[in-house]
Amino acid sequence: MPRLKPFLDAPSPRLTDSGLLFLRVMAALLLLFIHGLPKLLNWSTELQHIEDPFGLGAPLTLGLAVFAEVVCPLLLMLGVAARLACLPVLAVLLIALVEVHPDWTLEQGQFAWLLVALYGGLALTGPGDYSVAGLCCRSKAA
Repeated sequence: MPRLKPFLDAPSPRLTDSGLLFLRVMAALLLLFIHGLPKLLNWSTELQHIEDPFGLGAPLTLGLAVFAEVVCPLLLMLGVAARLACLPVLAVLLIALVEVHPDWTLEQGQFAWLLVALYGGLALTGPGDYSVAGLCCRSKAA
């Protein structure tokens, strides 16, 4: 029973930081591989198909989406400016759900809503100690 104690009793900082690391990496990899890299690697094709809800033009709209779906997940994985890196992702997701696909049912938008939950939670919690930011803070405190 002593081995189960961290799971059953008071919160364990190591488990919390491990959980945040897991959430950061998984959320980042999902967004990067399912949305970000396909947009980046198929840029010219994506320019023909990307929705432009605010009339910014396809190249700028695609560039902003690639920033949110490639650069921000990489920052999040490392835990560098993690809270800030979640904001463009949340903006793209909410624009997709509210402006581009307002007709989607909850079932049709479930992946986007799940990403909103993950990135929103990470924006609130930050990256945890198992991150570049956590390492920098520990080295300054020592």
